[in-house]
Amino acid sequence: MSYLSATEAVRLMTARELSPVELLEAVIARAGEVENVINAFTEELYDSAMAQARIAETAYLRRTARPLEGIPVAVKEEQPIVGLTHEEGSLLLKGTIAEVTHPVVTRIVRAGGIVHARTTTPEFSCAAFTHSKLWGVTRNPWNPAFSPGGSSGGSGASLAAGTSLLATGSDIGGSIRIPASFCGVVGYKPPFGRVPALPPFNLDQYCHDGPMARTVADCALLQNVIAGPHPWDVVSLRPKLELPPLTGDVRGMRIALSLTLGDYLVEPDILDNTRRAAEALRSAGAIVEEVTLPWTRELIMRAADAHFAGIFGAGIDDDELLCDYTRAFRAIRPELSFHQGLELEGELYRPLGELLERYDALLCPTSAVPAFPAEHDGGPLEVAGESGPYMLGVMTVPFNIASRCPVISVPSGRASNGIPTGVQVVGRTYDDETVFQVAQALEGALAPLGHPL
Repeated sequence: MSYLSATEAVRLMTARELSPVELLEAVIARAGEVENVINAFTEELYDSAMAQARIAETAYLRRTARPLEGIPVAVKEEQPIVGLTHEEGSLLLKGTIAEVTHPVVTRIVRAGGIVHARTTTPEFSCAAFTHSKLWGVTRNPWNPAFSPGGSSGGSGASLAAGTSLLATGSDIGGSIRIPASFCGVVGYKPPFGRVPALPPFNLDQYCHDGPMARTVADCALLQNVIAGPHPWDVVSLRPKLELPPLTGDVRGMRIALSLTLGDYLVEPDILDNTRRAAEALRSAGAIVEEVTLPWTRELIMRAADAHFAGIFGAGIDDDELLCDYTRAFRAIRPELSFHQGLELEGELYRPLGELLERYDALLCPTSAVPAFPAEHDGGPLEVAGESGPYMLGVMTVPFNIASRCPVISVPSGRASNGIPTGVQVVGRTYDDETVFQVAQALEGALAPLGHPL
């Protein structure tokens, strides 16, 4: 029962074939079986969740259920909830209590969602793996020797392990899409401004709060709840975009396929599964053509380093309590100034923008490797036989630079080590619906992964 999709759970509860209390009990029981292995939760809110489940039960009986009524939702700890801890994986913030609730959380609760747990992140969400001095190591349910990715690693691990039906994430360099890929779930990076956030990072164009789920339809369900303008966020978009029911009809769509996004090195299993995904779209009636992009890994990381140093790293004071990877992150000394980085970002977007004038969407791998080791320290990583910065093991950063492009990551198969792999569907600026329709087609055409553990 803990692996029900949210949309199916809503259907069953509406038909009075399932109780929200029974569903929550199943999710809590599943957490009791696996949480000691995966360590995805920073906090369990089971007592308050059960009280809400009983209220949801009454709502279904009275036919007053809201869109997420009775659905257990795991919330990334980075997104604060008033009165609860807001520690961001750092010993520097241990015991800090939030004085405000993130707009995403408020909307989930108002829609009837039950926040039963909060999920782990790396310190200050500044890594693509999930471990910290405060919370320990979060592990991948498919193989605990590997990481679930980061920074929304706890959310990805929880979904994969069956300890939540929906989860929230945030994405500054791939932090939704990387754990979606590593954990075999679905993660959506909305275009900048689609989902409201809190200052100061709501003003950072690289930053996006978004939904994570086990199915594309579930991801759309949560996205429709959390999207829309908010009085606290000056960049939140009006009017609210409501995704329509998904058909997965891609007949006649033109899809560009890039296996390397220029010159990324990509492991063979990833390449094979990405080609399989492309063929699935062809079988569904899309026109899929392989293309080239004039990007290089060096240019992408130069632009990203200028941005991260100017916006993210500058906000973290040095302290011996920090994790080593956090200290390394804040110590980035970019080759370019912030202004020069913006100029480079414009140059990098131009060929993508021109490409998307000719194609409805771009398909590419989410990650160049199946997963990182669970306790990877942020140092060099070998990818396809070449050692380099570990962030070259993922292929998400270009689309934080192209921040107005919607991007969804969906499972593409499994690698030889048993870890899932993922592909990204990248859309034209603010064209959310197309990427969801392509993702729905992929999900319908590719074999399901099954469940771990």
